[in-house]
Amino acid sequence: MKGRGFAVLVAALAAALLLAATGSLMVGSAAIPIRRMLELLTATGPSLERTILLELRLPRIVLALLVGAALAGAGTAYQGLFLNPLADPFVIGASSGAALGATMAILLRASAWGPAALPLAAFCGSLAAVGLVYLLGSAAGGRSSPLTLLLAGAAVSTIVGSLVSLLMILHDQSLSVLFNWLLGGLATTTWREIAWGGPMIAAGVLSIWLLARPLDALGLGDETAQSLGLPVARFRLAIVLAASLTTAAAVALAGIIGFVGLVAPHAARLLVGGRNARVLPVSCLLGGLLLLLADDAARSLARPQEIPVSIVTSLVGGPFFLFLLRRGSRAREAR
Repeated sequence: MKGRGFAVLVAALAAALLLAATGSLMVGSAAIPIRRMLELLTATGPSLERTILLELRLPRIVLALLVGAALAGAGTAYQGLFLNPLADPFVIGASSGAALGATMAILLRASAWGPAALPLAAFCGSLAAVGLVYLLGSAAGGRSSPLTLLLAGAAVSTIVGSLVSLLMILHDQSLSVLFNWLLGGLATTTWREIAWGGPMIAAGVLSIWLLARPLDALGLGDETAQSLGLPVARFRLAIVLAASLTTAAAVALAGIIGFVGLVAPHAARLLVGGRNARVLPVSCLLGGLLLLLADDAARSLARPQEIPVSIVTSLVGGPFFLFLLRRGSRAREAR
């Protein structure tokens, strides 16, 4: 795709996001027409409808866009780094590791230490999980095959998930809080959370974008990247840190939401090809759009009850994951 076509695509996706966000403002138990929304946005006096619009729905929409972009950006980085089309923050264990770190922070009441305590604990957990998966999945020469990496990610996710469950059982007084958070959701969003989570996500996604060219080189293999003069170990670490930061911020804000980081990068590559400098922004836009639409469905399908958004994304992403797995098996059999 040429530069002009890429710009048109990005503009079209941005317009679709704006349109979806406008529609999301109308989703909820209280019906607020578009004309009334415009009046509320320009009004200054307090009202119940204005509070619903500005303090409940709008932060939720912003968070959906941020978390969707974060998971999609991290998925793009992990797939390129591990040379594995099945890698994403959920499958690779990064989300589970972040959840373990955040769970420990919640049980230790680390929020009293400051707003950065929870995301910092999630970042450490995510980084530890990804490092462990990489070590377990590494074959001779430091390369990871898709199958071994997938199995290592599944094993680490299972173990870490069991540890989270154990912590929940041992601290049953916090069980309901932890359970609702781990299910993944955007219902309790506030502007305060966005104020600290947004910059973290922006920093992580920007770092991944700045590392797009080294990520392209690593996709050619370690030997080729080294022949180009690329310090492979240094850039691998930088990419893991950036992807883990965005994953940790997303998990700290919204809990575990799976498969957004798997679907969005694949859709982006179908649209713009394999260059990560172009894949990343398109993937982030698609990730935000996917999570926003999934959240709308979660609020609407069982109204007045709300379904956790992670259930909706799993219902979409799970079959897509199986499709990719089956397609990979057929490709290997054809060889």
